[in-house]
Amino acid sequence: MTEFPTSTDEYKEGKRNAFTRFLDGVEWLGNLLPHPVTLFALLALGIVLLSGLFGYLGVAVVDPRPAGAPGVAEDGMIRAVSLLDGDGVRRIFTGLVDNFTGFAPLGVVLVAMLGVGVAEKSGLLSAAVRSLVMGAPPKLVTVAIVFAGIISNTASEVGYVVLIPLGGAIYYALGRHPLAGMAAAFAGVSGGYSANLLIGTIDPLLAGITQEAAQLIDPDYTVLATANWYFMFASTFLVAIIGSLVSIYIVEPKLGKYDASKADPTILDDGMMKPLDDNERKGLRWAGIALLGVLALMAITLVPDWGILRNAEDGDRMDSPFFDGFVVWILIFFVTIGYAYGRATGTMKTDRDVIDAMAAALGSLGLYIVLVFFAAQFVAFFGWTNLGAITAVTGANFLVETGMTGPTVFFLFILLCAIINLSLGSASAQWAVTAPIFVPMLMLIGYSPEAIQAAYRIGDSTTNIITPMMSYFGLILAWATRYQKDLGVGTLIAMMLPYTMFFIFFWSIFFYLWTFVLGIPVGPGSPTYYTP
Repeated sequence: MTEFPTSTDEYKEGKRNAFTRFLDGVEWLGNLLPHPVTLFALLALGIVLLSGLFGYLGVAVVDPRPAGAPGVAEDGMIRAVSLLDGDGVRRIFTGLVDNFTGFAPLGVVLVAMLGVGVAEKSGLLSAAVRSLVMGAPPKLVTVAIVFAGIISNTASEVGYVVLIPLGGAIYYALGRHPLAGMAAAFAGVSGGYSANLLIGTIDPLLAGITQEAAQLIDPDYTVLATANWYFMFASTFLVAIIGSLVSIYIVEPKLGKYDASKADPTILDDGMMKPLDDNERKGLRWAGIALLGVLALMAITLVPDWGILRNAEDGDRMDSPFFDGFVVWILIFFVTIGYAYGRATGTMKTDRDVIDAMAAALGSLGLYIVLVFFAAQFVAFFGWTNLGAITAVTGANFLVETGMTGPTVFFLFILLCAIINLSLGSASAQWAVTAPIFVPMLMLIGYSPEAIQAAYRIGDSTTNIITPMMSYFGLILAWATRYQKDLGVGTLIAMMLPYTMFFIFFWSIFFYLWTFVLGIPVGPGSPTYYTP
């Protein structure tokens, strides 16, 4: 069994303060739940039964979206839909397979893992990780992982399918708890979802929804994709600092020293602590050359005005096939550099070696695929029954009824968005339902749609890492069980809960200071106040 040294004093075991004991309690309660696969199956069944009850009782709320908008019923109501009547049962039977195959993260993960498998089997990932982290200061590595997770949001799903498992491998190579590395990466990728140095694919999507909601009050109002850029740029550094401190001083000490006997033996590599030899250095040089080739190809397809992967209609680079299909670049990237490394070191000689590597990578996803089948049914049933939308509208109406008008209303607004996000995980889906309530309401008491959207994004991001409704939650859980076979939902939630608590507290205060104390706009041309 591999022995792991204690890297620094703050990682010593035995320190259990009140907050750590609270997290222990959360973990204990969460782990009373059944196996995650069983849990999602029971949740899906529960949604079916609950929909029957709510459908029978006629539960409904007024749809805040304008009449005639996509998805709005003729009577302007959102009603609970029963899955226990004839139509519901038929829909379950005919939709079961499509729910599974159409689950958005499934295809992304499978395609990406084809490439990652080649890089892993060739030995590239092991050599690259060791070259990056051997001798690096532990705290600096943590900061780099969290920061990279935040930045990865520009490249769509790359953070979920590549960086989070890589975070575990990096920590394992350093002799630290791999789950702490995964937690740091997860906090950056998902907890810091709305913070970034660049405009991401989510920005124009949210801006469009906000603009439609704002035009209910002011028909000529426009919201730009860059509406929150200043605030999100600054938030990148705030989230990176908070995420790193939580990782170093709370999460890793709580996890303690890693016990490799609890891991899947196939994930452990005793060579992860060995220095690079000459053959591996040669392989990395050839992988670097291949990397430059891939980057040049990516630039050719995006940078020039004639780039084939730019938006065909308006030439836009961000809203383009380049980013919409970024998982293809992940596949090309890892296959190319992995094979280049393998050919140089002799670990890959024929196409057969590449195929075997791909097959082995997909073979390791057995638990994830089973988990996705039941998780996909739960998510689909939840959407069919309208229970998520009803929850969102009910929460929004609660905020309206508080009657608060001062800037402190944004603290309650952010908290409410965070709670709603626990049941309606998609940022765009949640905002499409709640923006027609929140935006006009807060505009009428004097706040701009741009500031409202920035506050919403804080609430939406901070609870991504603790809700099973987040599309990639099952994937993170499946990867975590490779390092700790008996890991349950409670362990993962307790591990990520400190990030949520500190993110929402300090990020909300930062928003209040930035917007209302310092008076800095949240983005270029974005006002803070609106005059009705």
